[in-house]
Amino acid sequence: MSPVSGWRENLRAVYMFAFMFVALAVVGVFQSWSLALAILNLCLISAVMSLGVNIQWGYAGLFNIGIMGFAALGGVTAVLVSIAPVPAAWEAGGFGVIVALAISLATILAAVFVARRAPAGIPRKVLLAFIIIGGFFLARAFFFPAVEAIEAVDPTIAGFLGGLGLPILLSWVAGGLLAAAVAWVIGKIALGLRTDYLAIATLGISEIIIAVLKNEDWLARGVKNVSGLPRPVPYEVDLQQTLWFQDWAARLGVSPVEISSIFVKLCYAGLFAIVLLVVLWLSERALHSPWGRMMRAIRDNEIAASAMGKDITGRHLQVFVLGSAVVGVAGAMLTTLDGQFTPASYQPLRFTFIIWVMVIVGGSGNNWGAVLGGFVIWFFWIEAEPIGLWLMDLLTSGLAQDSPIRRHLMESAAHMRLMIMGVILLLVLRFSPRGLIPER
Repeated sequence: MSPVSGWRENLRAVYMFAFMFVALAVVGVFQSWSLALAILNLCLISAVMSLGVNIQWGYAGLFNIGIMGFAALGGVTAVLVSIAPVPAAWEAGGFGVIVALAISLATILAAVFVARRAPAGIPRKVLLAFIIIGGFFLARAFFFPAVEAIEAVDPTIAGFLGGLGLPILLSWVAGGLLAAAVAWVIGKIALGLRTDYLAIATLGISEIIIAVLKNEDWLARGVKNVSGLPRPVPYEVDLQQTLWFQDWAARLGVSPVEISSIFVKLCYAGLFAIVLLVVLWLSERALHSPWGRMMRAIRDNEIAASAMGKDITGRHLQVFVLGSAVVGVAGAMLTTLDGQFTPASYQPLRFTFIIWVMVIVGGSGNNWGAVLGGFVIWFFWIEAEPIGLWLMDLLTSGLAQDSPIRRHLMESAAHMRLMIMGVILLLVLRFSPRGLIPER
């Protein structure tokens, strides 16, 4: 690429990011600054998640559509790290759960040891069957009575073991580590599959993760949800009762109630921006390093890279784990922002399809493009309904207020979200098929 072309692409990226911040400012002026900052926070989290998918697809061409599962793992980590433990639940069944998990782990290790060390033949198969079946029923004997006792402890507000009671910011790191650990296990099993089978496998495994989180109430209350998570920023009520904050609001000429919401959202935006910048900086360093060039060589031609002595499966596992870790961090950030963990909200439409659209629209293989895609898609995902209402009101302005056609169109405006997403995707694929900021 010539220096002039590179300069033009950089200028184009600056213009696009400037347009997004102007759009957020327009929302702040014509709707509310609190809404604009709420959209900004979700855009920042979406950009982090988009970077994680870009690491897998843009760097290595791994078609992972199990993003939802890794985001949920990050979310449940926020609960397990930050919520205080429930002593009564631990007394009722904590020991039984620990014993059952220890037996399960010992069963897996014993089965792996026998499968690798015992001589092949019928005796090895019989021994493996005995270990697996015996371990299953032994763990079951401890697990189910313990779970029943735990879920019977004040089920309206508890019914689970709780967490570690640590600062919730630690869950962002822990969420990435848990997602990475699960991705390693999945990768060892599934990364040898062809691209389409890999996609099916990751989708199925993510659905299994969501099903476990929905049904295992002893872990995180299942569909009863966990609310009231600790926050890394002040509470609005506490700020409103603080003298320095009241004086500051008076000098600005606004009410403490209004400015407290904006202040809290700015604090969240600062934390999320730090994480995004760190992940973006590390991603850029990795992409432009010899490791990044090797990954792109594997993506473009696996046969040639293998002929040069590259470990294709090993590198795929490496990049799969890294991308999943970033998605796990974003999942923990989102749960922190929401202040609650709701497994039923993890839907493929939001946590898989939308994230993939962000990467495609922004520019696969370009980290800055992934960030821009996160901002663009999430902004229009949220603002699609107001835009639809405005558009329908404009188109039906000549009709009577009680006109059936006008009423039907105004009621249907809320459903324009998916249509707007489709239009954006089609326009980008038509006029900029490699994304808004293409890979160089």
